[in-house]
Amino acid sequence: MRIVIIEDEKLTATNLAETILTVVPDARITAILSSVQSAVSWFQENEQPDLIFSDIQLGDGLCFDIFKTTSIHAPVIFCTAYDEYALKAFDANGIDYILKPFDKTTIAEAFQKYHQLKDSFTGNIANLEKIIQFIENKKKQSKGSVLVYKQDKIIPVRLEDIALFYVDNEITRLITFDHKTYTINKTLEKVEEISPDDFFRVNRQFLINHKAIKEASQYFGRKLSLTLTVPFTEKITVSKNKVAGFLNWLSNH
Repeated sequence: MRIVIIEDEKLTATNLAETILTVVPDARITAILSSVQSAVSWFQENEQPDLIFSDIQLGDGLCFDIFKTTSIHAPVIFCTAYDEYALKAFDANGIDYILKPFDKTTIAEAFQKYHQLKDSFTGNIANLEKIIQFIENKKKQSKGSVLVYKQDKIIPVRLEDIALFYVDNEITRLITFDHKTYTINKTLEKVEEISPDDFFRVNRQFLINHKAIKEASQYFGRKLSLTLTVPFTEKITVSKNKVAGFLNWLSNH
């Protein structure tokens, strides 16, 4: 079985390849592609694999751009930290949707689904209703996670465990509800795109989980000042042009 991996995190790609070969020893990883551009070039010049494992958010765009640009008929197993693209994945030959962090069990289950469906592949998704139900169950179990950096390790942190994201000297960091601080290799704009509705961008520097907000009070210039449930020494204010949206968001949570 020939397999292509599309993943822009080198360590994650290596881990995925090793896990696949542990589950399916006779598999052959024919390519590990790290960007939309490199994937488009590869698929235009090479024979299609039997199966694709693909992250969704790559450094130069979403993987869906690959499937729009090239004619790919191989089934795809999406492996990502976020679940908001689940339904869109169906339009790209998706047969499964694995939320990171993956392990040997989840990869083995994905291969089981592949073998169950391979006789039905026609270039479109098979057994759509069953896969939708599978993804809905996944959503109930997890709201996704982000990868953080601690020394030489990369660690997944669940979004629901994060109190806030913030920018410090052009570096994006996060604080968890158990008061741990990590660095994340994404801009705050990118984090905002993938964050669930539980988070609100109060100004250019802060993206905050509603569960981390203890109280809001009036501040100068028609702004709001926030007090958090986690220790944070720097004053956090809501920009005056975001106050109305913030209050509406907070009232709905």
